[in-house]
Amino acid sequence: MPCYEIDGLRPVIHPDAFVHPDAVLIGDVIVGPRCYVAPLASLRGDFGRIVLEEGSNIQDTCVMHGFPGTDTVIEQDGHVGHGAVLHGCRVGRNALIGMNAVIMDNAIVGESAIVGACAFVKAGMEIPPRMLAAGMPAKVMRALSEEEMAWKVDGTRCYQDLTVRSLSTLKACAPLTEMEPGRKRFEFPGVVPLVDVKKGE
Repeated sequence: MPCYEIDGLRPVIHPDAFVHPDAVLIGDVIVGPRCYVAPLASLRGDFGRIVLEEGSNIQDTCVMHGFPGTDTVIEQDGHVGHGAVLHGCRVGRNALIGMNAVIMDNAIVGESAIVGACAFVKAGMEIPPRMLAAGMPAKVMRALSEEEMAWKVDGTRCYQDLTVRSLSTLKACAPLTEMEPGRKRFEFPGVVPLVDVKKGE
């Protein structure tokens, strides 16, 4: 994988973590156990430290970076959706950052909070635990329901399982030229978008 040392600091990746070969890690990056780092994620620890705590995930095309002397942290079981940008901020334990959200310097996303897709969380903002924040700029909208928080936990568990699947079965291959008869599908009963969960209410 593209993993780079700078000024004598090199990334640290726990053996129980999965970092995709097409992710880029530079310098002072710490990836804990059971973490998942997706393709094209950029974790650039050339100024401040980048930390992924146990069981967290950062998905495709995400960026983590920070100013000198800062830590950019995803706490245990944190979940960062595709395309998000985290800069000098802290994502609390079991929190979720929606796709293409931007979390700015010194912002704190509280435990089990959710930041909506495409939200812009201003520098220094604090989102309380178990709250939904959304918008540009982001505002705290309301408390999360037990159903929403349970859905988040299930989604993160899927990524923790993906870490195990990727460590054991992911490999480069040549593509087929046509689809084989009876091609199987991945089956994950009960794993659905939140909008579908709400339809069943």
